[in-house]
Amino acid sequence: MHFRDILGLQHIKKHLTTTVKKGRVPHAQLFIGTEGSGILPMAIAYAQYILCNNENGENEGGNTACNIKCEALTHPDLHFAFPVANSESVKSHAVSDSYLAEWRQFIKTQPYGNLFDWYRMIGIEKKQGIIGKDEAQDIVKKLSLKSYEGGYKVLIIWMAEKMNGTAANKLLKLIEEPPSKTVIILITNNEEQIINTIKSRCQALHFPPLAEETIANALKNKGLSESEANRLAHEAHGDYNKALSLCDSNSEDLIFEKWFVQWVRSAFKAKGNKAAIQDLILWSDELAKNGREVQKKYLKYCIAIVRQALLLHYKAPQLVYSKIHVDGFDLKKFAPFIHGNNIELITEELEKAIYHVERNGNAKLIFTDLSIKLTRLLHTKAA
Repeated sequence: MHFRDILGLQHIKKHLTTTVKKGRVPHAQLFIGTEGSGILPMAIAYAQYILCNNENGENEGGNTACNIKCEALTHPDLHFAFPVANSESVKSHAVSDSYLAEWRQFIKTQPYGNLFDWYRMIGIEKKQGIIGKDEAQDIVKKLSLKSYEGGYKVLIIWMAEKMNGTAANKLLKLIEEPPSKTVIILITNNEEQIINTIKSRCQALHFPPLAEETIANALKNKGLSESEANRLAHEAHGDYNKALSLCDSNSEDLIFEKWFVQWVRSAFKAKGNKAAIQDLILWSDELAKNGREVQKKYLKYCIAIVRQALLLHYKAPQLVYSKIHVDGFDLKKFAPFIHGNNIELITEELEKAIYHVERNGNAKLIFTDLSIKLTRLLHTKAA
């Protein structure tokens, strides 16, 4: 993957190529950014640029054989670590190498994909993947060996926040003092979840969300009309993966919209109507049938939507990018019910639910309790 294949982010590309040309490549780097901003493809392009001496080639030509191996993700000095779990195909002690074939397919078909897309690819969407002790041991072994081609070795740790405590502690020494000509790139969407001892040993590089124009141009290149591309780019809010998802009528985001509207309508019916509580219980049961990663993504979606509603309530429509496509539902009509008296409490309850889902709480109880609490908060009067 070359830098020219990455959408936008010209200043990031310039910074990374400059560090290589000046021979100032940090041995441990932390790439931080939101979903769909292109951190993973950028890290792969950067690794290829380093490994293949592309700075010496015209138009990133470099070493042809090396580039072919990097583009196939088979270069012996390019290593990956990412969250995994046991599955139908890997019964025990799952590590990244167990899923290399699926990983190569994932990068080829969904380079801007998110963590749940990856879990779905390897059939663990109802589990929570980790980068664990076995993975850390594999990494130490790989990087202790000499470079196969005599140059750099590059390790990319995708979703580094998924490292458990044992793995993180095992890799601390390696990240602080890796072998000569070894570059370790950690990628995260949640900087806060990276332990401080890891962060302090890395040079951080922050990626902004993609520009709306950049996403729109990419969508037009895929055959969308200018008006449709601009609309989806606006709704995607810097997330190219979401923009692609919105092109699909069966996308996850549209399913989340239906769940959200179902809850809102049930919540309004529940005021003074005990029978409507059954609708909330049915809503909770429907969500509980899904995997925990889906549940967490949906709860984060709800947080984003109520914040967008708050902006509409306080007359800031220029900051609103979300749109709900369910017939008969208007976010503007919902907005008056989200205000200063309940926004913090609503957000707090949604974040608590995420916390309990992550810790394998009973999903039916979590969502039933959440639905009742949110219904009460929704009827709180504004000041």
